[in-house]
Amino acid sequence: MQPRVVPEIQRSLLSEFIAERMGLHFPSERWGDLQRGLAGAAEEFGFEDAAACADWLVSEPLTKTRIQVLASHLTVGETYFFREKKTFEALAASVVPDLVRSRRGCGRRLRIWSAACCTGEEAYSLAILLHQIIPDLADWHVTILATDINERFLQKAATGVYGEWSFRESPAWFKERYFQRTANGRHAIVPEIKKLVTFMHLNLAEDVYPSLASDTNGMDVIFCRNVLMYFTPTQARKAAGNLRRALAEDGWLAVSPSEGSQALCSGFVPVNFPGAILYQKDHAKIRSEPTGKPTPFHEATPLTSPLLEARWSWTPQMPAGLPMEPPPAWPMEEPVQAEPPLTPCAAATSLFAQGRYAEAVETLLRSFTEHDAPNPPALSLLARALANQGKLAEARAWCDRWVAADKLDASGHYLRAIVLQEMGDNEQARGSFQRAIYLQPDFVLAHFALGNLACGHRKSEEAEKHFGNAFHLLRGRQPDDLLPESDGLTAGRLTEIISSIVARETMR
Repeated sequence: MQPRVVPEIQRSLLSEFIAERMGLHFPSERWGDLQRGLAGAAEEFGFEDAAACADWLVSEPLTKTRIQVLASHLTVGETYFFREKKTFEALAASVVPDLVRSRRGCGRRLRIWSAACCTGEEAYSLAILLHQIIPDLADWHVTILATDINERFLQKAATGVYGEWSFRESPAWFKERYFQRTANGRHAIVPEIKKLVTFMHLNLAEDVYPSLASDTNGMDVIFCRNVLMYFTPTQARKAAGNLRRALAEDGWLAVSPSEGSQALCSGFVPVNFPGAILYQKDHAKIRSEPTGKPTPFHEATPLTSPLLEARWSWTPQMPAGLPMEPPPAWPMEEPVQAEPPLTPCAAATSLFAQGRYAEAVETLLRSFTEHDAPNPPALSLLARALANQGKLAEARAWCDRWVAADKLDASGHYLRAIVLQEMGDNEQARGSFQRAIYLQPDFVLAHFALGNLACGHRKSEEAEKHFGNAFHLLRGRQPDDLLPESDGLTAGRLTEIISSIVARETMR
């Protein structure tokens, strides 16, 4: 019996479903790709053919596990080291040196995000680039975050072992310097480079970012190449807006040449380099998300128009013999009540939600007076807005004021710990996380953060203990419950994140 081909109506329904949850766009001209991907997923799900699998997928909720299986069959894993070499040359010749000069006297901190990192070649290329051009890299606090929707890609990336095909545009010395040959003839990245990169599962179409909880804030450089082209236009614009908000002021975005449209990069200034264009965040442009469709323009009717005069002066003609009654009074509109002005904290909260962090900070600072000390919500918002701009020293100072104002607020200690961790002060960060847990034992994000810290120091038993505590607390919550201090992270999503980290750590 021949396997059934997925009917057109099913393909249409499924492509819409996948677009909504994964961002991936399968218009009719790409239904062949969808059919091939479904055939692989169907075998893994245990169905005889893609049509039966499609029936099941459109009739059941698309869980995270199913998304991950679909992602492994519907996303493209084609990449190699230093792909689109001119982009890396622009980074090495101009962008990174400028960042290094500006940071030498204030924190020595660099943050880079490889979004849609695939099997890790791009992220490790970025780490190698920094190793090549920053002679005192060991004295810097460097974050290279690499995320992808495909958990299998991430598992391969975390092992850091590659075949010859990944080096097809690399010189011979590159492998000799940065890789060790394995017993089966493959190449394992050296530990000094491997430790610079952190891998994490993230769905660009669905997850919340920027977020302190997922470390997707205050980035200096974001690589998001060859992924937005596969999104629906709506999802692509949404992702581009979120990536812009995840950048520090004057941060840089790298997309592929086919993705650099005005529609996607409207909040950036395109900068030309030899053979490449990068996009710098334009902090001078104040933009807000549209609230609806623009009102069509019509020429205003003059107040003295005959139509209006007739409306007011016309008297209905009654049939003869009937008593004449005065015309009905024209209905008067209710006066519009002026809305009360927003408080400074509410105005700053609105600006923060739009990614206008510098304006949020200015609004709050203007509201503080010598006799009117800021309250904890204002201090929290101020510290977050500064952290999202990459101004960690200032963010820490305001966290210290928050903790001093309310020593029993676990959230203040947690945010202070996040900032300290980003500054590279892991010991003080650990102490603040522990203080947050002491004050609030069910603070699941603090347990998770301590597990991450232990992983970073290769303390497997300690990490297992902290992740176990987080799992225990998450079991008492519904999957859709939002976690406090998480910027929108749900209990179910954090469970999946921890599971993927534990699985990758087991493979090391």
